[in-house]
This record gives sequence, C-alpha cells and structure tokens, in this order.
Amino acid sequence: MSGRGRRMSRKVGLCANTSQFTLEGEPFRIIGGSIHYFRVPRAYWRDRLMKMKACGINTLTTYVPWNLHQPEREVFSFQTQLDLQAYISLAAEMELWVILRPGPYISSELDLGGLPSWLLQDSSMRLRTTHPGFIQAVNTFFDKLIPKLVPLQFKKGGPIIAVQVENEYGSFAKDQSYMLFIKEALQSRGISELLLTSDKHKTLKSGGVDGALRTVKLQKLNQRNIQELTAIQPNNPTMVMDYWTGWYDIWGELHHVLPPEDMVSTVREILRRGMSVNLYMFHGGSSFGFMSGALANPSYRALVPSYDYDAPLSESGEYTSKYHLLRDLLSRYKNTGGSDSLPDMPVLHYREAYEPAIMYQHLSLWDALSFTEGPFKSTKPVNMENLPVNNRNGQSYGYTLYETIITRGGLLQSGDNVRDRALVFVDRSYIGLFKHQSLELGRRTLSLLVENCGRVHQGRELDKQRKGLVGDILLNNIPLRDFTIYSLDMKPSFLDRFVDFIKSNTLFPGFFMGRLFAYGYPSDTFVKLPGWEKGVVFINGLNLGRYWSIGPQQTLYLPGPFLNSGINQVIVFEEQEGDFKVHFEDQADLGMAADIQ
Repeated sequence: MSGRGRRMSRKVGLCANTSQFTLEGEPFRIIGGSIHYFRVPRAYWRDRLMKMKACGINTLTTYVPWNLHQPEREVFSFQTQLDLQAYISLAAEMELWVILRPGPYISSELDLGGLPSWLLQDSSMRLRTTHPGFIQAVNTFFDKLIPKLVPLQFKKGGPIIAVQVENEYGSFAKDQSYMLFIKEALQSRGISELLLTSDKHKTLKSGGVDGALRTVKLQKLNQRNIQELTAIQPNNPTMVMDYWTGWYDIWGELHHVLPPEDMVSTVREILRRGMSVNLYMFHGGSSFGFMSGALANPSYRALVPSYDYDAPLSESGEYTSKYHLLRDLLSRYKNTGGSDSLPDMPVLHYREAYEPAIMYQHLSLWDALSFTEGPFKSTKPVNMENLPVNNRNGQSYGYTLYETIITRGGLLQSGDNVRDRALVFVDRSYIGLFKHQSLELGRRTLSLLVENCGRVHQGRELDKQRKGLVGDILLNNIPLRDFTIYSLDMKPSFLDRFVDFIKSNTLFPGFFMGRLFAYGYPSDTFVKLPGWEKGVVFINGLNLGRYWSIGPQQTLYLPGPFLNSGINQVIVFEEQEGDFKVHFEDQADLGMAADIQ
C-alpha cells in the first residue's frame, strides 16, 4: 500500500462497533466490487482490477471455490488460474482493500454452490451441517487454505480487512451449531479481521452468528429491508454486501438485464444514506468449462456459461453505460484512496473476428470410448459421483454413458432417475431424448448418454445433487440390469489421447476438430456456432463451456490469452447436428434481453 495505506498503523483494522465503519480509527466507507479470479483469465486480472479502481471502487470482494481448489480428496490446486495469494497481492499493489468469502459453501451460481462433488459419495451426506463427513472435509480444506490467507490480513500488513462466514445460511439454516463451527474454524486457524455474515432480508435473523456483523443482499432498496437489519443491529454500520447489478441467465429463457439508471439510482440512494455497499458483480466474467450451477425450483433449470451478469464491466472487460454512470457517481465520493480524481480508464483490448475453423476431422463418440478410463461393469446403474474414476473420487462433470443388452421391446421409463438429460440409442443409433420411449422387439444394445447439466447451487436440495442415473430404469416395469458404464468428463487428458480422428459413418454424437490461425499477439474473440445444436467447445484442450441452440447465449467468450500465436486446436463435441464450421466474431451475443422483474 502506498501513501496513506502504507503509513497507517495496523493494530485495530476494520471496526463495526458504531454506526459507521472505521479503519484503524478513521471513518471508512466500503465501496466494493466483486470480481472472481476463477472467472477471469489470469492474464487479465490486472486489467480488470485497474478498470475497477478507475471507477472509484476501494474494495475487492471474491469468493473462494472449494470444488476448484480441491477437485479430488488428495489433490489441491492453488496455481496459475487458482493462485489466490497472487490475486490478493495484486489487489494490494493496486491499493484495493479485500473482503474475502472463503465459504466453504459460496453459492455464486457454481455447480453445487462451490462444494466438491466427491462429498456426495457418502450416501448419508448432509452438506452445510455439522455432519461428521462434512466437518472433516471442511477441516482438511481449511487446513490448506487458511494458512495462505493469514499473512495477507490487514493487521499483518496485507489488504484483507474482513472475512465472510459461509454465505446466506439463513435461507438454509438446518443446523444451529454449524455457523459457530465455521466461525471457529476460521478464527482457530488465525483469521483475526472483522467477520461478516450475509443474507437476504427475510432470513437475516437465522443467518447470523454471534461476533460477526450481519449484512444484507438485495436489488431493490426497500425501507423495510434496511429497517429489519437496523432493528437486529441498531448500533452497527449498515452494509449491502451484495447489491445485484444484474442477474444470471438460464438456458431456454431470455438474457436478464437491469437498466443502468435503475442500478445507479439505487447505488446513489445507498450512499446517500451513509451505508457501505459491494456491487455483485462489478465484473462477472465467465463460468468456464462445466462450472455453472442450476436452479431446482419450481423445476430443474441449468445456467449458461456466460457470467456477464449485465455488470458494469462486461464479460470480456468492456466498459458499459453502467460503468460510465457509476464512475460519474463515485467520482464525487473522495474516500477512494486520498487523491481527488480517479485514475484514468485503461484502454480496451482489441477484439478480432478470425477466419472460421473448418471442422475437417471427426471422431464418433463410439470410437472415442476407447480413450476413457474404464469401462466399468455394474449390475445396477451407478451415479457419476460413485464411479471408481479419478483415483476413486468419482466423476464430477460432463457426460456418462450407460449401456445394457435388452432382449425384448416395450416401454422404457426413467422414473425421474435421469439427471439431467439423456439421449437414447438402440444399437448405437439415436432414437430420441429420454421421455417415455417405446422400443422395438429383439436383442439390442440400449445406450443412454446422460449429461450432468449442472448441480443446483442454492436451496434445500443440495444433498440430492447426484448425477447420471441415480436409480433404476424400467423396461415394461422391470428394472434393467448389467450395465457397462463409461465416464466422459472430457478432461484435457482425455482429449490428448485423440490421435486418430477417423472418418466413420456415424457422425453424431461426435468430436469435430479444426484449426484457428492467430497471427502475432492473439486477440479476444467470440465463438459462434450457427447450425450446431448442443455441445461443448474446447480450445487447445481448455473447456470454454457449453453451447445450446435454444439460447439465450449465442457466443462463447474466447480470451486472447487462451490462444497461441499460430495454430490453435478447436474441438467441438456435438450431440445431434452441426455444419462443420465454427465462427469467430468480434462481439458478444448473449441473446434477446429482458428487464429483470
């Protein structure tokens, strides 16, 4: 920290014992913004934080995704894209304070709310409670994570001024002693800064824990919501921990937007009342790969990979009208670091429409099975989390193929045991999506390609998020038996094994390969797949995310840093139909927009 930040003594930190925050005894207002390191290419961290600083934000907030940091019980990842210490240090270098939200549950529209799927191997698992298996796993993760964060705290000279305990526990609240356990898990490992909890106004009471400041999440500022908070904590600062600047999108619906004037008038009102605020999101970024969550109520609906969120900084880091209005507003608040004027706005990155990639090579799904880990034989269907893959941590994401021999025709029924969507094949010929199928007679191979479209990220159904076939499939009311099961999580190691792309007669489902040529320093671009139906895009082995013709999202953001100068491998997994061309545009298309209701 230069200037004031570095000279400040570091004894007390952020305090919340009066109606205004103080930082080291001086009045302080948090004007925060959320940017998630795991949703932004590392090469762009500095760019995004500079753009945030230039808007007048003084505090960065981020969640910490347990499922990405501990993909298997024995595997921890804190490097490159997941180097949280580097990210926090970068914030400090830019003179941004940091509020950290290490979970363990974070919601954040991530698969299972950021919890690792291997937790669900325990059939009695009760997530977000003091269930022994959950507690044990949290302790193991925190033993690795928290020591990395302790030296980055304010009182140790770092930028972390506050830490959030769990996330929106009030709306779950299944275990009275759970929040106390998480609070003590943080403090016993050396977290000594101000603790916060954060809930929607209706569940503020049940979400708090003694010794942590309660904060509220909202999009519309109602007098009542704020009164509920001040009634519970009359003598403490009021903070809107998540002011939602937009919203996330759902496959098959419209692209959600919040009008810029609505956003800026609400932020103006929050500040006018002397409250602190964090903008969720300031910059949303992308839920690359199979990261996206889903909703359970009223019915299952999966989220798109774009996490643009209609935030002030777009998915690809462009300025929006929200950004300009917000910067104009915040330039009038002078506590952004001492100087009277805001830093200059960084120049934008160049975006390029590359020549289309012609997908000239092809490998059918059936030929690709030889590159999977397995297959596995099982009398009954096994859900993906309990497959003996990935060092017995099960399969987390992607597709699973179940095959069995049938000797008679009749009615095929799923009994709600398909999670979340299945393509049905007889003798490896596609016959349709699994609804209630009637099958012809004869001895045939029945194949079900089941896709995990994303685990629910919030609500009371978390324990029920096992994927694949989670129970029996019936043929004429008799359960099918004797399955051969293939795990298709489509990791880079799987794609790397594709040596011979074969021209076989069955095209779909299949993997298609082509090339993108980028000369010089590669630019950002947007992948568009008109004429393709549903699948996944991989660039140089990296999973960009799913595409689906039903929309709303029509393009996938492809950051320049993911490309090499020269030849880049493009692989598309397509379920049903494609036109052998992948397009690259110079702007995003997130679909037809609708105002958030």
